[in-house]
Amino acid sequence: MLKKKKILVTGCAGFIGSHLCEKLLKFGYIVFGIDNLINGKKLNLKKLLSNKNFNFFQTDINNEKVLNTCLDKCEYVFHLAAIADVVPSISNPEIYFNSNVKGTFNLIKNCKNSKVKKIIYAASSSCYGIPKKIPTPEDSPIFPKYPYALTKRLAEEIIIHFCKLYKISYVSLRLFNVYGPRARTSGAYGAVMGVFLAQKLAKKPFTVVGNGEQTRDFTYIDDITDAFIEMLKQTIKNEIFNVGSGRTYSINYLIELLGGGSVVNLPKRPGEPDSTFADISKIKKKTSWKPKISFKKGVKKLLEEISDFNDAPIWDKKSIKKATKEWFDYIK
Repeated sequence: MLKKKKILVTGCAGFIGSHLCEKLLKFGYIVFGIDNLINGKKLNLKKLLSNKNFNFFQTDINNEKVLNTCLDKCEYVFHLAAIADVVPSISNPEIYFNSNVKGTFNLIKNCKNSKVKKIIYAASSSCYGIPKKIPTPEDSPIFPKYPYALTKRLAEEIIIHFCKLYKISYVSLRLFNVYGPRARTSGAYGAVMGVFLAQKLAKKPFTVVGNGEQTRDFTYIDDITDAFIEMLKQTIKNEIFNVGSGRTYSINYLIELLGGGSVVNLPKRPGEPDSTFADISKIKKKTSWKPKISFKKGVKKLLEEISDFNDAPIWDKKSIKKATKEWFDYIK
């Protein structure tokens, strides 16, 4: 076990960030967390706020005063702060640029004269667009299809460029279809898992895009946080890794695991891949990480926490059509 290291986690009150903070504290690290609570929830921090090794700052990563207070103490940074909804990024790209790109630049420029030795970034597999190769390796062509994916990729480029310039180590983890308890449920139309769980609770039909045979590399949150912590323990630096489950599953199979039910089919959306499937051979070869939670087990664990989705919006064919209008207008 490493000596108690001080770690900054941006986006600490979000879905992935809150789970990561819990695990870091469990392993004895001292955690400084920043979150503006626009996407994150203070409720996600309820297990953390009483922990003497957790220091929470409710602010934006563009707040340089608070940011530098944390960076002056921390040697490692997990950068997860971002606006993550895909569909609204088409109509409101500016807020995505300000948060995901400008916010990342502000973080990295302030790392220049700090104690920070390593930045571990939560990148997105959406940078691959519609992959030409399945499973998709890290050297696949980059072709983001919508503004969210573009801003996450630009942030990755900023981290790579300035970390090399400032001689700070980095690791970028391209995450595939993360799911689990505390996944964000409020706000815009988003990830299929949250949409389906809210529909199940309300005894409403599942809204399936296309015929449901499209597949996704659903990766359970515990495997994701294990990958982040692996990068903290390892001496590996200046690398990009895919993080996925090692399998890919159809939307129809997800419905089966959720107990089945009636289905309403929606038009297939342009710009969405028929399959997401991470080639994780690189991370398995270079580290001791590997996914442990099967999709069947992960969905079972999620159903045990289904009450998390009691306040989630219930989407139907009409509301989804309205929410995705600009998707069909602009994405080809």
